[in-house]
Amino acid sequence: MHNTTLCYIRRGGAYLMLHRIKKDHDLNHGKWVGVGGKFEEGESPEDCLLREVREETGLTLTQYRFRGIVTFVSDEWGTEYMHLFTADEFTGTLTDTREGVLRWIPEEEIDALPQWEGDRIFFRLIRENVPFFSLKLCYRGDDLVRAVLNGQEIPI
Repeated sequence: MHNTTLCYIRRGGAYLMLHRIKKDHDLNHGKWVGVGGKFEEGESPEDCLLREVREETGLTLTQYRFRGIVTFVSDEWGTEYMHLFTADEFTGTLTDTREGVLRWIPEEEIDALPQWEGDRIFFRLIRENVPFFSLKLCYRGDDLVRAVLNGQEIPI
């Protein structure tokens, strides 16, 4: 079990997305995701968020919102608790990352990008401005087999 953060940073009508193409053994290889990463010892979700965003993008978040907890259950990767954030204010200059390629993607183009099916669910919840939520996503290999939102099964 491990804890991670993920953040969708918005600028105007676009979100900063990371195309994970640089690492050979990356479970997200080829996918477009937000930015974030694993907690370090002693970090809170906010500590991890701010550090990971700064390390991966060069940006310092000045306004962000904790949106929910996503529990990933997988027959291959184990269990992960992801703390999901959005941000719309920041300082700094975007830098390159060793994780992949960063791009500002217009909101209306995001659904067409290669992503995990579960990511599409929580990104939709963010766009619909759903209040703080708990989402459980169960995978068998790369296939999403179950989704539970706030304790209620949802269609996938």
